[in-house]
Amino acid sequence: MSWIHRDDLVDLIVESLSNTSYKGVYNATAPKPVRMSELCSELGTILGRPSWLPVPDFALQSLLGEGASVVLEGQKVLPIRTQKQGFNFKYSDIGPALRSLVN
Repeated sequence: MSWIHRDDLVDLIVESLSNTSYKGVYNATAPKPVRMSELCSELGTILGRPSWLPVPDFALQSLLGEGASVVLEGQKVLPIRTQKQGFNFKYSDIGPALRSLVN
């Protein structure tokens, strides 16, 4: 699952508007995608709450139809052009990113 911290998103937008070398489309995602289970586990650890109750695949498929594949399999989007442009992410890892939002 691709994600981005709000500070990195804002910094990327400001950088792309102020730096004329940014042209075209850039993926605004952190360079290290995670599985949904990793995100939930990390968030549970930070909040001091369990994150062990999985939702069955069939339940998601009945609720979301074809859209369930995005939740079940995720989409791995990487910021290749963004990194080639030289953008530095403050939060490349999900743990520190979540901690900064909770604290």
